Amino acid sequence: MKGNFWYRVSLRVLPSVFTWLTRIWFSTCRIKTHGQRYRDQVDNRKIPIIASFWHYTILFIFYYLRKDSAVVMVSASKDGEYISRVAKKFGHETVRGSRKKRGFQAIKGLIRHMREGRNAGIVADGSQGPALVVQAGSIVLASHAGAPILPMVWSCNRYKRFGSWDGTVVPYPFSRIDFFYGEPLDVPSKIKSEEVEKYRLILENRLNNLYDEAWALHGKTEH
Repeated sequence: MKGNFWYRVSLRVLPSVFTWLTRIWFSTCRIKTHGQRYRDQVDNRKIPIIASFWHYTILFIFYYLRKDSAVVMVSASKDGEYISRVAKKFGHETVRGSRKKRGFQAIKGLIRHMREGRNAGIVADGSQGPALVVQAGSIVLASHAGAPILPMVWSCNRYKRFGSWDGTVVPYPFSRIDFFYGEPLDVPSKIKSEEVEKYRLILENRLNNLYDEAWALHGKTEH
């Protein structure tokens, strides 16, 4: 009971404090956007899109896309509740699920929102990894929703990397951040199960090529 009490208290306090601090924190950074033409391509189609990004990027992604409200898939775990509340404070809605828990229901929820005209966001390597390996959920979602996947990656020159499985990164204040949009990926409607792996690998290659390009700007091969 005591643990549950402090968990509930932390849920009320920490997401609000974190969001307030990061708005100030990230506003000091110099941000340069690359690949805007790819964003323009999907915007000009006037249909919902799926933002696809690696888990390590998630905190800054919520901030960077704060004016582009989307429905984001977030882990159904207790820790995922913190991320869900931060996402909501940046103007996004969430559906809860992961590969191992309520994942199918979450994908169905995203499809429903997208058919109502909403953009979606999904972490390409899932909530548990392995890092920088695309899970099939993005491909299944794109096929059923009839929406293009827009890869996104960012890098920076000064940052703190945490010891989590994904190596979550938070830029230091006054750092330089390079944000990349990649080539959109269209997935066939009603995709066959044997084709999922083909498109999964295409998306993984596009994200990792973008990752390599982004971090090479700062003389690194990885974050």
